[in-house]
Amino acid sequence: MRVPTEQRVPAERRAVLAGILTMAGAALVTGASPSPAPRDPWPGDSVTVRGEHSVVIGHRVPPSRLADLAARADRARRTVLEVWGPVRAVVLFPADDAEAAALAGAAPAAVAGLAALADAGRVIVLPSGYARLSGPGRDVVLAHELTHVATGATRGGRVPVWLSEGFADYVGYRDAGIATATAAAELAAEVREGRLPARLPGPADFAAGAPRRAQAYEEAWLACRYVAQRYGERALVRLYGSDVGGVPGMSPAEFTAGWRDHLRRELG
Repeated sequence: MRVPTEQRVPAERRAVLAGILTMAGAALVTGASPSPAPRDPWPGDSVTVRGEHSVVIGHRVPPSRLADLAARADRARRTVLEVWGPVRAVVLFPADDAEAAALAGAAPAAVAGLAALADAGRVIVLPSGYARLSGPGRDVVLAHELTHVATGATRGGRVPVWLSEGFADYVGYRDAGIATATAAAELAAEVREGRLPARLPGPADFAAGAPRRAQAYEEAWLACRYVAQRYGERALVRLYGSDVGGVPGMSPAEFTAGWRDHLRRELG
C-alpha cells in the first residue's frame, strides 16, 4: 500500500487506495492455532516475535517495534477471520526498503512509496512507508494485505481486480470508524460535482500512473460495501468465493445502476 507524505488518516486512506502491490502465490491457510515458525530469511541475524496468532520476523529492527507489529497483526488477523476465515499471519520487517524489494523479487522502484505488500503467503513491511502511517493506518494496511494472503487475491485472474481490491479494502476499513466521504475523498469530490462513474473500474484503472487510480480503489471499495449493505456481508464473501465477479440475480447493468445510486447516497 502506498503512503502519503503527511500523516492524517484521510490522507492515508487515499494513499492506501492508490498503490496496493499483491505478488503471486498468496494462499489461504486454514487453522486457528499460532502460526508455525516460517523460514527465516536472515538466519542468525534476526529477531522473531510471536503474537497470539502471528509471527513477526525482523532484521535489525528493535524488538519493541516488532512486538507492536505482532499485536497489530493479531488484530488484523481477527478481522480477516471474522469476515473471510482463517489466515496465517506471518509478517517480515526488513531493515530497509531495498531489502523488502529483494524479498519480494521486485525492483526497488516497483515498491517505492508502499507501506506493505502481500507476497507468497506473507506480508512484507516497507519500513519507510510504514513509518509514515499512524496507528489506525497501520492497522488498515495489515488487514488489507492479510486479506490478500487469505483470499489469494485475484486467483490467477478469475476474480476481477475491482473485487479483489475492493474486498481487501472492505475488510481493512470495516471497523476503522472513518466516515465514507472522508475515506473516499477524491471520489466524493467528483460525485458532489455530479460526476458519477459510468462503470466499475477495470484493470487499467488500477495501473500505476492511471489518472483516476485513487478513485478506482474508492469505487471498488464502495461497490463491495454496496453488496454487503444490501445483501449482507456473507453475500459479499460468497461473491468473492464464486470467482464470477457478478451478483447473482442481478444483471451487470442492474448492479452498476444500484452501485451508482449508492455512491449518490453515500457521497452526494
